[in-house]
Amino acid sequence: MRKYLMIGVSAFVLGAGSMAYVSQRTEAAPTRSTYKQLELFGNVLDTVERQYVTPVDDRKLIEAALEGMMTSLDPHSGYLSPDGYDDMQDQTKGEYGGLGIEITSEDGVVKVISPMDGTPADKAGIKAGDYITSVNGDSVLGLSVNDAVKQMRGPAGETVTLTIAREKSDPFDVKLVREVIKPKSAIARLEGDYGYVRLSGFNEKATDELSDAIKELQTKNPNMKGLVFDLRNNPGGLLDQAVGVTDLFLDGGEVVSQRGRDARDIERFNAKGGDILHGLPLVVLINSGTASAAEIVSGALQDRGRAQVVGLTSFGKGSVQTVVPLRGGLDGALKLTTARYYTPSGRSIQKTGITPDLEVAETRQEAQDIANKAWFSEASFKNALNAEEGKARVGKHEPAEAPPAAFDEKKDFQLSRALDVLKYGSVAATPKLPKPVAKVAEMIAKTAPGAAKAAAK
Repeated sequence: MRKYLMIGVSAFVLGAGSMAYVSQRTEAAPTRSTYKQLELFGNVLDTVERQYVTPVDDRKLIEAALEGMMTSLDPHSGYLSPDGYDDMQDQTKGEYGGLGIEITSEDGVVKVISPMDGTPADKAGIKAGDYITSVNGDSVLGLSVNDAVKQMRGPAGETVTLTIAREKSDPFDVKLVREVIKPKSAIARLEGDYGYVRLSGFNEKATDELSDAIKELQTKNPNMKGLVFDLRNNPGGLLDQAVGVTDLFLDGGEVVSQRGRDARDIERFNAKGGDILHGLPLVVLINSGTASAAEIVSGALQDRGRAQVVGLTSFGKGSVQTVVPLRGGLDGALKLTTARYYTPSGRSIQKTGITPDLEVAETRQEAQDIANKAWFSEASFKNALNAEEGKARVGKHEPAEAPPAAFDEKKDFQLSRALDVLKYGSVAATPKLPKPVAKVAEMIAKTAPGAAKAAAK
């Protein structure tokens, strides 16, 4: 039996997946009470088969029970049907058919984690945080992620209509045409004397594509003064690619460690050396959509002092999932959380995320939202693994920086500030902007018409 290691966010991806080989472990045998519970399960199944109002599909019942058992553990564990397991293997190869959306389930509602760059979903304007309520007019409310994905998948070239619920907007329909997705992991361009490269995921091609993109920039401008590395809305992917990407910028040393149930069960991953930038300044851009493998990279570069980090606190997904094929995949597979990962300094970022060296909101509205509500993150899941004792994710607050009134928000303010950090040499040396004064919800309520009269009663 083979096992695979997954470090992407908890989602079925109409986009990229993630896995790598790990060793097999020996587990304790079931106890007598376990066998009694299995007998109970058999009795319940038999009763449903004989007495339910309409005939039932045994396979669907058992698969639903397996999925329920796995998802009760944490948001990222789950059962993959044989078809789902085959789909996951195709996704990690970086070429597949679909819409290009990474989704998860939140309280029975399908939620978009991120559209993938250049895909039908991205072109149609679907945004992180959107809810998908129906597919081709059929409701997906209450469905598992597996079942929702089945409704969205199909032959390339066919039209799919998604009904989207978005905050501060009435529900609306979006028509997309399925494509064979061939995501390009890395895109690059010059920003004056500096380079910019974006990595959208960590599939099998990520390290090679990133290396090629950076070399292309160096060819275009041999005197390039530094690089902005954009990991915003990067949902993660393969662990070996996270290590490989980090290795591009480090001259050896630890990148990440993973620790399982046993305190002695520690595995460390190290860079081999050879900085592709030869020491040029590096700034990493992150936000609340930066997850898992992308957090490994940004955390390692921050801990090792190789990069300054600009943006917003990352998603906080610090757990590792092992995919265990059942009967060689003929019965599907289990996706089971088996370890936490730690940055080189020993930080577990589970729930808490990577904190940027310079906190910058992308828009004035985003700054307003951060001041008034908890951002969607790993900590939003009710049954997420706990953070390390005493640690908590930053709550509602006024971010350090946001676009000033004179800034054209059609432009990328976070990128602008990242380039400023490169220009001035460090976050500490970069002139700070006045802290935005957000309209906190409590203050709005106090100043609303009639609030003073109500308070006087």
